[in-house]
Amino acid sequence: MSKQFLQTTIEDCVTKGDRAFIPYIMAGDGGLDRLGEQLILLQEAGATAVELGIPFSDPVADGPTIQEAGKRALAHGVSLKDVLHEVGRLRNEIQIPIVLMTYLNPIFQYGIPEFAADCQTVGVSGVIVPDLPLEECQILKTDLTKHNVALIQLVSLTSPIDRIQQIAKASEGFLYAVTVTGITGFQNEFADNLKEHLALLKKYSMVPVMAGFGISTPSQVQELSQLADGVIVGSRIVEALHSGNHKLIRELIGASKKHR
Repeated sequence: MSKQFLQTTIEDCVTKGDRAFIPYIMAGDGGLDRLGEQLILLQEAGATAVELGIPFSDPVADGPTIQEAGKRALAHGVSLKDVLHEVGRLRNEIQIPIVLMTYLNPIFQYGIPEFAADCQTVGVSGVIVPDLPLEECQILKTDLTKHNVALIQLVSLTSPIDRIQQIAKASEGFLYAVTVTGITGFQNEFADNLKEHLALLKKYSMVPVMAGFGISTPSQVQELSQLADGVIVGSRIVEALHSGNHKLIRELIGASKKHR
């Protein structure tokens, strides 16, 4: 499950006339033994890939819903090593790409070379590290490249054009377009310049552009999917899994498939 697999899976989805949908879930929310059933549910509902959050004590990019999910996972004692082991155990059942979203500290604690090697071994296709600035990304990218794992970059609404070009050039797998200024969570409306911003990212990016942060309704999924190659939905998926609202999950994913 290489970084090429992640990119081509998204591209194939768009080629078919759909848009990609990547749900974010917190690994270990409700216990790590639930991860398998959650991944299978998302796969069967039509998710293009899954972004798997690693619980961390100081999640600077996460809003209240995901922070609470992280606390529940930490209460179960879930660690990065535990998650990778479980992903490896489940890999034959999960046929879609898996992307890890983690902060730098757990990777340092793990050991960068060991982390990159284990990602490849268990079939992780990409890694998102919100607190790793572009200027420092080589400390991780060197080992990830060696093991064919994508280092996915985030680009914000406030990034100037030269910064956008640098980030777009560096991103692998897909480019993560942050659609709000701030942390994750539900949004009622988005910035007026979002359409132009996403068009600019698509102009400069050599990999698919995925829009994420704040997307929480099927209509928002449908609207923003038309402006990018797909969407990432986190807080609403985490909440729906926690409450057992599988109908909403299917509706959210289904909203990305109505562009034929």
